[in-house]
Amino acid sequence: MQNVDYIIVGDGYAALFFAHQLTKNKKSFVIFSEGRKSASQISAGIINPVVLKKFTTFWLAQQQLDFLKTSLNEIEKYTGTNYLIDASIHRIFHDENEQKLWLKKSQSEELAEFLDENFKHLEGVKNDFSSGMVNQSARLNVHGFFNDLLRFHESNAQLIKEKFNYNEVNAENSTYQDFHFRNIIFCEGMGVKNNPFFSDIPVIPNKGHHIRVKLSEPIPEDITIKKKHFLFPLNNELYFYGGTYDREQLHEHIDQSAVEQLQKGLSEFYPNDFDTEEVHFGFRPTVKDRRPIVGRHPEHQNFYVFNGLGARGILNGCYFSKSIYDFIENKIDLPAEISLDRF
Repeated sequence: MQNVDYIIVGDGYAALFFAHQLTKNKKSFVIFSEGRKSASQISAGIINPVVLKKFTTFWLAQQQLDFLKTSLNEIEKYTGTNYLIDASIHRIFHDENEQKLWLKKSQSEELAEFLDENFKHLEGVKNDFSSGMVNQSARLNVHGFFNDLLRFHESNAQLIKEKFNYNEVNAENSTYQDFHFRNIIFCEGMGVKNNPFFSDIPVIPNKGHHIRVKLSEPIPEDITIKKKHFLFPLNNELYFYGGTYDREQLHEHIDQSAVEQLQKGLSEFYPNDFDTEEVHFGFRPTVKDRRPIVGRHPEHQNFYVFNGLGARGILNGCYFSKSIYDFIENKIDLPAEISLDRF
């Protein structure tokens, strides 16, 4: 029987950022990874402090940005790579009214640090009313982040590539197969619906598609362009464009109407031909109040859940990984806004 401080179930942003807290604090752990690409692993990796439909921000945006940069610097020390791509978001304006609203919001205390007052005309795309740049926005190298971290944990005998079997958990003795654990934390995204310990948490699946396209005329700058969706270059001459949001079509295959929606959205501002090379989709675990769900099982006091990261998986996963670590190890209360107890 192997003793570990933690078993982590899942391999998305919640799982890997929590594993970083454990690595930093020299705790022993194993990660159970089913090996299927999670919504996290096919995500855009957009790091964005602004809701670009309404030009508003969200709870703890600056704190989350700062904490992410610190955490990625810490992770770089053991992977040798920093996964932050310093490529700002440029929001294409639909009309003059959007320009005026952007300028007005940029004067507010809440948004002054995020909305750049200087508009820019972008080359290679239609933007008759120019674009606004989101300061402090960036992207995560999603493929590198997951590939390197999972490889790092595997090399340290911390990664177990198999589906977690709930029937083999002995809650009374805190054992699972050949492991005796001090704590177990479930970071499974929508997989939580099959988890007998936390299946009733109110996460709602939100299906997102994105396409990978080959542009006949590349965009001159390495930036992230946003109109209806996000467009940015990948490493292999392809561009990412997406993603959609759908709470209705929840089947496990590609929805052609979502693909057509994306193709139409791209053609509205990209004036040249493009080929759709790949289509990907995943299910984001969302919550009605747009806050993560973090907490302890009411009966099994060393069983925890970290879920509901939604479309801001990078920022939520990174920032609140410390909240749940402090809750478990340092007996610091969780913020009421994310606590499982609010339900």
